[in-house]
Amino acid sequence: MRRIFRLKWVQSALALIISGWIAFALATMRWRFENREVADAACAAPEGLIGCFWHGRIAMAVVCRRVLKAKPRRVLISLSPDGEFIAQAVERLGFPAIRGSAGRKGKADTKGGASAFRAALRFLADGGVIAITPDGPRGPNQTMPDGPVTLARTAQVPVFLFGLAASPALQLKSWDKGRIPLPFTRGCVVFDGPLHAPRDADAATLEAVRADWQARLIAAQARAEAILAGDAA
Repeated sequence: MRRIFRLKWVQSALALIISGWIAFALATMRWRFENREVADAACAAPEGLIGCFWHGRIAMAVVCRRVLKAKPRRVLISLSPDGEFIAQAVERLGFPAIRGSAGRKGKADTKGGASAFRAALRFLADGGVIAITPDGPRGPNQTMPDGPVTLARTAQVPVFLFGLAASPALQLKSWDKGRIPLPFTRGCVVFDGPLHAPRDADAATLEAVRADWQARLIAAQARAEAILAGDAA
């Protein structure tokens, strides 16, 4: 089954179907945004931005086009065969991909991480937005690695974390506990930021920043879900 899924024509067909479904669902949903004013101001500024959300909410993240408006955007996606399907789907939804992901520490870079990092830096320097799923492409679920902090420190651009929720939604049996939004339902986006990584931070400070951003992103996700639960109560 996995071999069939990785055939180019199969991935292209699925990307077309899934992107169409997501576009229709997001357009018909009633969305609530929390802390949007600061995000709007940041997107209106000429400098680049980094946006982070959990991998399991990638199908909802496209709604942030409403905040980004005409600001150029790219999303970091792995070079894996499964990443190819995701890259095709999100590009159809207006988020072209920069392909590559970090390998394990101490191992040779065989996953395009270094080239993707350089491409992201150039795009940020030109005033674009880089979207990152910190726990992708394979988890652990809702765990922040040091990559986004390193990118933010090097680029010296603000970072926004955001939680995404939809209710009701299809719950996938995947490592990231992914959720697919349904048409004519409700959605919520909670922004936290802008955050910054100090340029001259030592290893201990960077670890503290990483842990803080992880906790904040978990909290933003929980807040988005709690808002929808409260609306339904």
